[in-house]
This record gives sequence, C-alpha cells and structure tokens, in this order.
Amino acid sequence: MTAKKAFERLPTSVKPINYNIRLHPDLEKFTFTGVEVIDVEVKQSSRTLKMNSAEIEVQSATFISSGKTMTSTAITTCDEDETLTVSFDSDMPLGTGQVKLDFTGILNDKLRGFYRSSYTAGDGSLKRIAVTQFESTDARRAFPCWDEPAIKATFDVTLVSPVKTVALSNMPVIKENIEGDLKVTTYDRTPIMSTYLVAFVIGEFDYVEGKDRNGVLIRTYTPVGKKAQGEFSLDVAIKTLPFYNDYFEIPYPLPKLDLIAIPDFSAGAMENWGLVTYRETALLVDPENTSSGTKQWVALVVGHELAHQWFGNLVTMEWWTHLWLNEGFASWVEFLCVDHCFPDWNIWLQYVNMSLKRALQLDALDSSHPIEVPVGHPNEIDEIFDAISYEKGNSIIRMLQNWLGAEPFRKGLALYLKKFQYSNAFTEDLWAALEESSGQPVNKVMSTWTSQIGFPMITAELAETTDEVRIKVRQQKFCANGDDSSAQSWFVPISVISQSNPDKPTCYLLEGKEGEILIEGAKPGDWIKVNPGLIGMYRLNYSDEMLKRLLPAIKNQALGAADRLGIQEDLFALAKAGYNNTANLLTLMGAYVNERNYVVLSSINGNLSELGSLFSHLPCFTQFKAMRRRIFSRILEEVGWEKKETDGHTDALLRNMLVVTLGKSDDEQVLARCQELFNTHYTGGKQIEADIRGAVYLTVRQDGTDETYRKLMDLFNKTDLHEERERVQRILGTGPNAALRSETLEFAMSESVRSNDTPFVIHGVANAGPEGRDQTWAFIKNKFPVFLERYSGGFLFTRLVQVTSNFTTMDHYKDIEKFFAENKAPSAERAVKQSLESIKLRAAWLERDGESVAQWFTEQGL
Repeated sequence: MTAKKAFERLPTSVKPINYNIRLHPDLEKFTFTGVEVIDVEVKQSSRTLKMNSAEIEVQSATFISSGKTMTSTAITTCDEDETLTVSFDSDMPLGTGQVKLDFTGILNDKLRGFYRSSYTAGDGSLKRIAVTQFESTDARRAFPCWDEPAIKATFDVTLVSPVKTVALSNMPVIKENIEGDLKVTTYDRTPIMSTYLVAFVIGEFDYVEGKDRNGVLIRTYTPVGKKAQGEFSLDVAIKTLPFYNDYFEIPYPLPKLDLIAIPDFSAGAMENWGLVTYRETALLVDPENTSSGTKQWVALVVGHELAHQWFGNLVTMEWWTHLWLNEGFASWVEFLCVDHCFPDWNIWLQYVNMSLKRALQLDALDSSHPIEVPVGHPNEIDEIFDAISYEKGNSIIRMLQNWLGAEPFRKGLALYLKKFQYSNAFTEDLWAALEESSGQPVNKVMSTWTSQIGFPMITAELAETTDEVRIKVRQQKFCANGDDSSAQSWFVPISVISQSNPDKPTCYLLEGKEGEILIEGAKPGDWIKVNPGLIGMYRLNYSDEMLKRLLPAIKNQALGAADRLGIQEDLFALAKAGYNNTANLLTLMGAYVNERNYVVLSSINGNLSELGSLFSHLPCFTQFKAMRRRIFSRILEEVGWEKKETDGHTDALLRNMLVVTLGKSDDEQVLARCQELFNTHYTGGKQIEADIRGAVYLTVRQDGTDETYRKLMDLFNKTDLHEERERVQRILGTGPNAALRSETLEFAMSESVRSNDTPFVIHGVANAGPEGRDQTWAFIKNKFPVFLERYSGGFLFTRLVQVTSNFTTMDHYKDIEKFFAENKAPSAERAVKQSLESIKLRAAWLERDGESVAQWFTEQGL
C-alpha cells in the first residue's frame, strides 16, 4: 500500500500583501470569470510560485517587478493538495512585485467556496444568488490565493453583477458604475485579514438598518418581501456591538456590519468580517410564527458571530490546530451577550444543557480528541469543527473565568486582543495574557485541559469531626466505558458550598491525584455540594452519605436549580458508564417531585429520552412511557396549553417540551388535544401558537395515517416561511408507517427540500424508533455515493454519519464497521469512530442494566 503523502503548508518564499480581485459571476450559467492582481513580497529567489487553487482554471499568469513583465512558462495544478504552481523561465527578483492571474471557475452547488443558491419570491419569480462560504479552506475555490489563516493580506474587491441585484462584500461601496445591464461595484480596502474571512454575495434582497450607539451602520438583509423578519436580529446586533466594544476595550474596526440570510447554507452562520452570512432560521424572526426557542437561537448565533469580529477576525489562530481559540471563546461569550440583551431568559442555566453536557458526552469517548489537535489536510480540519472545539472549548473558558475572577479574566482578554490585533496567535499567547492580568499560573493549569483527551471524575467523601467538616477528593479520568486504568490527571479548580454556608464557596485547586478540603462555615451534618453552579468541567461521584444528605435539599429546593440539575446529570453519566446502576438513577428521580424549573426538567427529560431510546425495542418500553406520563402530565396541567400574560421566556420552552414528551409517551389527553388543535389550524381556524406548533405537528404525525401525512405536506407546500417548512419536514418521517417513512426519505432527496436541510429530514426518520433507524441506515448505504458527492468535506456529511450512533446491538456495530471499511468517509472518519464507540457502549449498557431497570419498573407498579 502506498503511504499517504505528508501534508505540507505553503512555501514562505513569496508573501501576499494585497489582493485586487475582480469577479463576474454568471447567475444563469453558474460560472464566473476573474482577474486578480496580487501585490507580493518575494523573500527568496525562485522560479516557481505556489498557492492554493481548487476547481479553477487559470488562463494566464504573469509576474511584474520594476516595470518588467515575466510570463509564465507553465501553470500546473495538484488536485490532491489543492495547489497551483506557476513557473517562470528565470527567478523572480527579490522585493516587491505583482502577480496577475486571469481565471474562470464554477458557481457550484456544494455549499462551499463560491456557490449558487436561490429562492422563490412572493410573486412566484425565481431569485438566483451567488454567495461564498470559505471557512476553512475554500477561498481557493473563488480565486487563487495563499489560503492559510496566518498568511494575511488586505483585499480590494470589485464585483460585476446584474443592475437589479444587491452586491455585497466585506467593506462599504466606494464606487459603482453602470455598464448596460450590469453594474460594477468596487469596495473599500479591507483591514489585513485571513482569506477564509473574505465574502461576496450577489442577489436580490431587502434590508432593514440602524446604527449602534457608536455610529456603525448595521443592516440585516432578507429575501425580498421579508424585511420585517430582520428586525429582531438587527436589534440584537445593535445592542451587541457596543457591548463587545466595552468588554474587549477595542472598537469594532469596520465602518459597517451586514447580516444576511442565505437560503442554502451548510452551517448555522459564518463570521465573514463585516458581512456575516446566516441560515434563514438563524437570522429571521417572524413575529407571528417564530417560536421562543428559535428566537433564542437567533440571538445566540448573532452573538456568536459578532464575537468573532474580534476573536477570530481581528486576532486569528495561527493554524487550525488552535481553532478552539476562535470557536470555544465565541461559544462562551455568546451566552454573555444574550444574558446582557435578555437578562430574563436565564441563559446561563440553559448553558449547562446546551454546551457543558455536550462537551462531557463527547469527551468521555476514547475516540475524542484534545482541544488542540494537529491538523493538516483540509479533510482533517473539517473534522474538528465539533463539540470539543466548541463546547469543551467554551466549558474550560467558563471554568477559567470563574477561577480567575470576571474582571482579571476580561482584562486579560483585552490585553491579548490589543497585543495580537491584525495578526495571529497561539493558545499559549492567550494564557500569557491571562497570567499577566491575574497573577495565576494559567498555562500550567490550562495546558492539562487543552493538550489531553478527556476530563476528570472527582470522587468526594466526607471526613467530618465534631468541630469541622472536610471532604476528601480524588480524581481519575472519567471514561464512557467505566475504565479506571488511566493515569491521566488535571489541575482542577474545585469549589464547595454547604448547607450552613451556601453563598460563599470554599475554593481549592486540586494539583495531584488526591486532596482534602476544609469547608469554610460548614457544620457537621450539613449537606455538602461540590461544584456549585456546575462551573467545573468534571463529573462528581459522591459517597453514599453525601448523596443521601443532598436528597432533601433537592426535594425542598434548598439547592439552586443548577445544582439540582447537576446531581442527576452526574448520576446519569455514572450509570451510563457503569460506575453506578441505572435503577439507582431512576430512584433518584423521586427527589424531583416538586421540580418546576424548565432547565432542570429539560435535563431530566433528555436523560429519560436517552433511556427510552435504549429500551425502545424491549417490552419494558411500555412501562417506561407510563413513568414519563406520571412525571410530566401533572406539570402540563399546571402550565396549561395557552400562553399566559405572566409567562416568562422559559415557560414557553417548558410548554413545548411537555407536549412533545407526553405525545411520545402516548398520553391520551395530549394526543386528543393535539389532534383538535391541528384540525382547527389546518382548516383555517385558530392558528396553533408558534411555541407549541412543532410539538403538535410531531404528536399528530404519530397516528401514522396517510391523511395526516398529506395534510402536513400541504402545509409544507403552502408556506414560504423557512422555519415552518423545517417544522414540517423534520417530523414527516417520525410516524409508525414504514411506507410513509420511505416516502419521506425520497422526499428528502428531492428538489422540494434544500440540500442543507436534507440530513435533518433523514434524521427525523431515524428518530422513529428501531424500525426507523434500520430503514434510515439502509437508505444511507444505498445512497452513499450521492451523499459523498453532495456533502463530502462539509459539516453536513458528518451529520449524516451520526445517524448511526443510536443503534444498540453488536450486529449493527459490525455492519456499520464493515460498511465504512469498504466505503471511505473523508472528513467524517472521526465521526464514524465515535458512532461505533457509542453503539458498543449502548449495547454494554443495555446488557449490564437492562434486567435491573425492568425489575425497577415492575416494583414501581408501572
């Protein structure tokens, strides 16, 4: 077998200084022509010039220096390396010069590089769009360039487009000329920046605009006729930009900021400097039809992308190994931003379910990876845009901020950004700035979290006397398979509160395997809570006595919501890994009889749903559904079906969750009420409230009838609101009828479903129980070449692979392992390993605890 060629970064003999780029896309033929003149500095004499290029044909290349022009003798490309080499008959002279290239390319349909999109306007006309998505390494599909984050330059952009279109780039327009039915738009020069942040959009759009308190012009662009749906995100951006100005102590450096909704978009959004692109559902909010959950997501995504304007754009990671510097930080500060804009949303408590939990789940796997992982080829880069870079990254930042203190942490960030603005940085540079601001050994502590896989499990035991309370703590690596052989350790900031002193934590840095902590203000007999607020990224394994003392504080809610949530989250993880028994977890649930907090209930429900997925093919699944009805039906009675004037933001989220859960649990009253609401809604009567509309659709789809399916499809075809279309298409395949599930899978591949939505429609079928999973996996295998062609190298291909992770038998494991051994999945190899490991873990969990759980259900009279 031929050894895989080692990846090499571009030579440093020639450095770009400024790109002058002129592009003319043809929105009918899906091609573009381009001319670029690149100001360069030749640092070492060479007859060749090597840069990145993919799917581009270069017609001519010249080098100009000191008035002399050198014409290329050869232009060669390497598809594997995505490089372009231009050769000359003599050395390019040292010093400054210009490289001039004429080229053509395609507006592809792969949602990457320079690609095409479209939408149908309210009058039925088709509106075509040319748009870019360059992160991580796809600027090379729009123009030949040095497509590495550390090779920064400035950019002068000119776009040629039809007169009736809006043409946008990173900077404001400085000149626009009309040439027949075309316009030539030239933009101001950008700051020095990385290629992956350059952006162009051409199409017909409406917009709403405003200025922040510092006079920055902000616009939200929408499809024609939908500009009212841009008001909410515009308002969030207007509030957010000054907040970040103050927090980072650096003004937003560009004169304008555009946010634009793109109909076909692979990720949630992309932080292009000054021109942020979004999925429609991540930017647009319809006052009548958008749910509170979607509205919250829009606010978080806007906050995330705007944070990147500093953390990523102003200061950029030196190489993709340090991706987490971009994504981990932005994923943390988005919550800070939303808490500032919407303090009544209780977003930091939701953070535990939305971010910390995902990080702990993935990082417990053997197939996880360190936050900092060496990457080379673009296929490897795509694989690390995952919960480790995002969620583990932001979780350790949250833990670090708490350990250092909010103000020393903020000052350190500002110091880091000022020192490295308009340049590149390594992780160690951030640690050095935080050490300077705080005086703490940040690098020594945090390198244990970024350089190795996993996180610790802290075992806590009481060691109290008549005079004082201490706890003994020891750490070991938490493993999803219950293995305890690892010698890994971390520097772990630990905080502890007690019943007698709940508001002033005792803080301790565990530097070795074991330690002993004197709990300040605690009295013998107190409950003791380790990791209050769930700030630390570790699992807690309490001694029996410590857990016993905590149970009354859960029931009477003397413990805060985050701590009530955390106790059952930790025990769930321990049971799943085999450190404890699942029946003990179910017994613990009895302490939550008085729970009414949405986030805590959502955590409990999520864990029960995972259990339900595990047992869905067993006889005890009927008893499981009865248990869920017992827990949640009385809460829905209290909350009610309709929004009240006294409702807060999370009340709407709770109501939706309860309807979904009870519908899946065959609650007869919920099934009947949903059918009633749906029938009235469908026939043009009272419309279902946006906050529970998706839950009602999901519930009525479970009747499995062709009539309901056709009604839902009719709603899909009649709406032009993307959120409503998503509501329908993601639940179409969830019913019990195999023929309708097959129809949904074929529908997912049709032109009726946007390419970026297809994987989510397929996921819906996989969520239809064991039969749905089998049906979906068979479909993916059959269509694999199509998926490979359509999605390989992007986020969506990984999402498809993840469909396999919920199987529970070793027969499925062997089938999936064999398939991917014979059918390579570039950019998703790590996802395949993680899915296989998850299957093996689920099979072991079921074998280990299946009988005891079934016995528990029987003992409860279910």
